[in-house]
Amino acid sequence: MHVTHLSLADFRSYARIEVPLDPGVTAFVGANGQGKTNLVEAVGYLASLGSHRVSSDTPLVRMGAERAVIRAAVTQGERSQLVELELNPGRANRARINRSSQVRPRDVLGIVRTVLFAPEDLALVKGDPGERRRFLDELITARSPRMAGVRSDYDRVLKQRNTLLKSAAMARRHGGRGMDLSTLDVWDQHLAQVGAELLAQRLDLIETLQPLTDKAYEQLAPGGGPVALEYRSSSAGAEGAASGGAGAEAPRSREELYAQLMAALAGTRKQEIERGVTLVGPHRDELLLKLGQLPAKGYASHGESWSYALALRLASYDLQRAEGNEPVLVLDDVFAELDARRRERLAELVAPGEQVLVTAAVDDDVPDVLAGVRFTVADGTVERT
Repeated sequence: MHVTHLSLADFRSYARIEVPLDPGVTAFVGANGQGKTNLVEAVGYLASLGSHRVSSDTPLVRMGAERAVIRAAVTQGERSQLVELELNPGRANRARINRSSQVRPRDVLGIVRTVLFAPEDLALVKGDPGERRRFLDELITARSPRMAGVRSDYDRVLKQRNTLLKSAAMARRHGGRGMDLSTLDVWDQHLAQVGAELLAQRLDLIETLQPLTDKAYEQLAPGGGPVALEYRSSSAGAEGAASGGAGAEAPRSREELYAQLMAALAGTRKQEIERGVTLVGPHRDELLLKLGQLPAKGYASHGESWSYALALRLASYDLQRAEGNEPVLVLDDVFAELDARRRERLAELVAPGEQVLVTAAVDDDVPDVLAGVRFTVADGTVERT
């Protein structure tokens, strides 16, 4: 799969821009602040309905404009499609496929697939658990776009349940008789049902991703491993927070995971009412990244952390490619962050990709093995050189 044309209107710094793209390697080279990352950010947004740089759509719309439009022509095999997203901060976004009538934005998921390497990836290893949960869930959705609906349902149920718990906690603190919490049982069931599906997908993904990550780490840092991915479920019980780890004895069917979540919600209900928040569920789980016998966070060096983060991205790429859905590889200013050895190894590993989009401040940051099309990005223009 590759993008053959990218069109932006009022997206970030671009009032309007048209960029034809070829298979193979394309590098966007320009000084910082000229808009090269904005181009690959737009491609990534089509793939995930989100930005790797900001958490909301507002910064994506050019100052003074009401909306932004991202449009891309995509080819996969003999099939070509045109996908379009209209970003409307504060209102519902709109989407179209092949200029048809409006569809839901999540209906475009799966048309464009990307694996993004960026300086922010270091947070996968050194950041808080939310970064690693996001990594898992975005990869789950890339493999199975229907999971976007499951994730949305889980967030909606969690929000409703937290609202009820918060109201109960406030009533208790103010000496009230307490609220009628009979509806909490219903929300428990909804949360456990949707949470079990999300949890099952995460566990299955980790089991598949484990050997690919170990292989990728060995390619990037020979002799530096092994690495291990261990899932720690907040609903697994106190006797073994790692019971959800890859390869461990743990509930795997949806029915077993549903029962596990229901039991955990029942066991923490008193504390949840006191604190006004849901304390167990996939939103509280952790993916522990281990290097050897130790957690990478806090023990891995800067170079080892970078290798681990890159290995996770390479593993996600290899997984999707093995399933017949080769994504676009996006390397956003990542080479400037790496030492010479890791830079060359990463470049060699990604060079064979069907489409590789690279951003760099100067030509020298792009390894020779990634020879291909060059665009110069400066003063709001994108010119092929």
